[in-house]
Amino acid sequence: MSYGPRPWQQTNWDWRAAANFMLGGTGAGLMIAAVFVQNPLPHAVLAAMLLIGGGLGTVWLEIGRKLRAIHVFFNPQTSWMTRESFAALLLFVLSSIALFLDSRQVLVAAALAALAFVYCQARILRAAKGIPAWRAPQVVALVMATALVEGSGLLMVMNPDLLVISLFTAAVIARAVAWSAYWTALKQAGSRTALETAGKALVQIGTIAPLALVLGAYFLPQAAALAGIAALLTGWRLKYVLVTRAALNQGFALPQLPVRGTR
Repeated sequence: MSYGPRPWQQTNWDWRAAANFMLGGTGAGLMIAAVFVQNPLPHAVLAAMLLIGGGLGTVWLEIGRKLRAIHVFFNPQTSWMTRESFAALLLFVLSSIALFLDSRQVLVAAALAALAFVYCQARILRAAKGIPAWRAPQVVALVMATALVEGSGLLMVMNPDLLVISLFTAAVIARAVAWSAYWTALKQAGSRTALETAGKALVQIGTIAPLALVLGAYFLPQAAALAGIAALLTGWRLKYVLVTRAALNQGFALPQLPVRGTR
């Protein structure tokens, strides 16, 4: 029998965990992007709340004993999941108040809660030290930039004005830079295989094509919506693959094997 590192695919998180990063990230990005609109759209804020709630709901489906979900609030000093839950709760409260009072100031506070929420999501991955594709420090910037791309892309479908298009363009470029840094880090970790196809799609369909389409939006407004959809779907695909297929544990090594003594 041979001993040494033997990576294996983690099975604790499946499509339901991936959906939290996909829907929750998009919802948080949409809430942040909504602040940049001159007259924030109420249905954009509602959509953000529904996306985040839907993402958290999929995680709840993973729990064997559903009533134990309340335990997620018990460890804010050590758990990024607990911090994510508190950020989501604060976001829902502030968003509801902002809609009820039609207050831009409260909406800005809700956007800050959304920023905290997506940061906690990124740190959840970063905290998984046994999975090389998750523990890379560059994953934090990648997850956060991807959320802003998805949110601003969705907002651009709803309201393709110049300010939203500018925010989307900046976010797409930032995500491309974050992806490049992350991909370089993965080369050193040797964990590229599962993400290669999704990464190419992110660059070609989720970056180059949307940037070309937003230029065409000056002549054809529908091009902006296509750009937003392309960037959104490629971001979702990347996160789905990252959580479900690139989640290979590092394995373990036994530098010295115990030997049973004989008498």
